[in-house]
Amino acid sequence: MHRPSTVTVYRDIRPMAGEPADLVAVDGVFAARVPDGAVAEVVDGRRRIAVPTLVDAHIHPDKTAFGEPWYSRRPAATLADHVHGDVELYEAQRTPVGERALRLLSHAAVSGTRAVRAHVDVAPAFGLDPLDGVAAAREALLGVLDVQIVAFPQHGVQRLPGVADLLEEAVRAGLADVVGGLDPAGFDGDRPGQLDTVFGLAERYGAAVDIHLHDTGEPGLGPLRDICARTRALGLAGRVTVSHAFCLAGLPEAELDAIASRLADAGVALTTAALGEATVLPFRELAERGVLVALGSDGVRDAWSPFGDADMLHRAHLLGRCIDARLDEELDACLALAAHGGAKLLGLPTVDFSPGSPADFMLLAGECVPQIVVDLPARAMVVRGGRIVARDGARNHVAAATSGVRP
Repeated sequence: MHRPSTVTVYRDIRPMAGEPADLVAVDGVFAARVPDGAVAEVVDGRRRIAVPTLVDAHIHPDKTAFGEPWYSRRPAATLADHVHGDVELYEAQRTPVGERALRLLSHAAVSGTRAVRAHVDVAPAFGLDPLDGVAAAREALLGVLDVQIVAFPQHGVQRLPGVADLLEEAVRAGLADVVGGLDPAGFDGDRPGQLDTVFGLAERYGAAVDIHLHDTGEPGLGPLRDICARTRALGLAGRVTVSHAFCLAGLPEAELDAIASRLADAGVALTTAALGEATVLPFRELAERGVLVALGSDGVRDAWSPFGDADMLHRAHLLGRCIDARLDEELDACLALAAHGGAKLLGLPTVDFSPGSPADFMLLAGECVPQIVVDLPARAMVVRGGRIVARDGARNHVAAATSGVRP
């Protein structure tokens, strides 16, 4: 029996702050017109601006204390100090990971995010419980937010016995889509060993790779070159990401050209989180050289920092501040990175409001896109697959009908 199409007309909308138009969504994608004989729901857009919903390419939802009682952090001078702080916060939280992750990711969705790549700690201190919790949150948000999960060895791979086995269990059991890594030279102290493990698991189980790289100078650049070589050798172009890559920030042009050529040739992508002027990646220059760059939130009110809100429009705003954006085209580029860089990284279709593209967008009051990035207006409406999932910062009652999560 033929199932009737779900059709919604969003009337009097300004796509990307252009001229007012009617947007037609049919079965989750944009269409040129309402199909013959179809009955359409009509939603008044009130001449608000429509921009694509955004993609958070790097977030840690298992670590968050978002929405919890205030947590006072201890001083931390080294990466090892921060790792120890993660364990302390985990043990101090009364609310299970699944509930905290669901709260944070729901907030991301109502703020206009359509997908995230979630890095979830895998270590003997936690076992696989954080992965179970985030996977349950993902299930509860089906149809509202896409969640790709990384098994992330925050405590190292080689320096701590048992981590490699947990990573393998995570990808073998399907709890993780991506196998992670962390500072093979500076923190793990065994670059070949960690990369052998991570790329070996990727090859064996068909997983993607996403490696945190905080090290600067040669301790960062050396592993980055090695990652490129291994990606090429294993035919993993488009499936390997290096997160943060602080070693690329502030490189002289000739050195940036050389390493960007390696990254583009190997098909290795990068993520940045706009954590500060000194570490933000030169994403426009890298894109000009053929390197895919995406934007993420990183930690949200975790042991590392009391800041963060999982609002990717706010993150685009912070990116603009980090690069000292003044011109409209610079502010446009910040929003485009939040909208399209992560979408390409996660293998999602681009939202460009043309027929056939996903009907995933949000409506905001404003004059133009640069002003939206600066002023951060309220999200009047968030639409996913043609369906309204949030209004005025709250989950729509239809989208909120979830069954809850396990701890």
